[in-house]
Amino acid sequence: MTDLTGKLGLVVGVANKRSIAWAIAQALSASGARLALTYPSARLEENVRELAATLENPLVLPCDVSSDEQLTELGRTLDREFGGLDFLVHSVAFARAEDLDAPFSQTTREGFRIALDVSAYSLIALAREARPLMQKRGGGSMLTLTYLGSDRVFKNYNVMGVAKAALESSVRYLAAEFGPDNIRVNAISAGPIKTLAAKGISGFSSILEVYRERAPLKRNVDTQEVADAALFLLGPGGRAVTAEVMMVDAGFSVMGF
Repeated sequence: MTDLTGKLGLVVGVANKRSIAWAIAQALSASGARLALTYPSARLEENVRELAATLENPLVLPCDVSSDEQLTELGRTLDREFGGLDFLVHSVAFARAEDLDAPFSQTTREGFRIALDVSAYSLIALAREARPLMQKRGGGSMLTLTYLGSDRVFKNYNVMGVAKAALESSVRYLAAEFGPDNIRVNAISAGPIKTLAAKGISGFSSILEVYRERAPLKRNVDTQEVADAALFLLGPGGRAVTAEVMMVDAGFSVMGF
């Protein structure tokens, strides 16, 4: 088991008990890390606080990733409370329903801006705040969550696929820039999982069926399996891995016809 005793981490994107971010947070806490969790709005604060209460000595902080002011304040609070940071987990994505359901060419300018801002630029903004905190600890690891729709066309994924492509490119550029500081930046591309967020994608059940039929392992993946991969990338086992997109999809991504 990965030992993260004494490590300090920030997990952004916990929304409910079924979210991938929550599975990762549980695994990190069980491995000995102390965590800060964030909530984006008052509507989700109670959910996040209830989940955080099951962890060991967590911080719970507000953070709307589309607000530079809140991101700056988050960095200040983490510096004051933690004095540094060992890892960052970014599990944030959003696109308006009308921009997912409509034909891709009908994506609105505002819908495109929102999807790219929340789903991709937020990693850059969080990384900028986390970098000096990781420098204080002699380095660190950053991790984000992506999906195969960044590289292939999935029905009703539309603008989110473009946002994920931008996210993965951001991983590579951040990894190149932060490498001299001993800061690693990676992504996990998970197979489809029944989260509440996934319900916003029309036809999601059929995607699950196709994965089960075509993946080499003949099954879908679950949040715990993604969390185990996250532990590897965030912990000492992944110390030589950066700028990578790790596939955790039961092998689906390698299959052709």
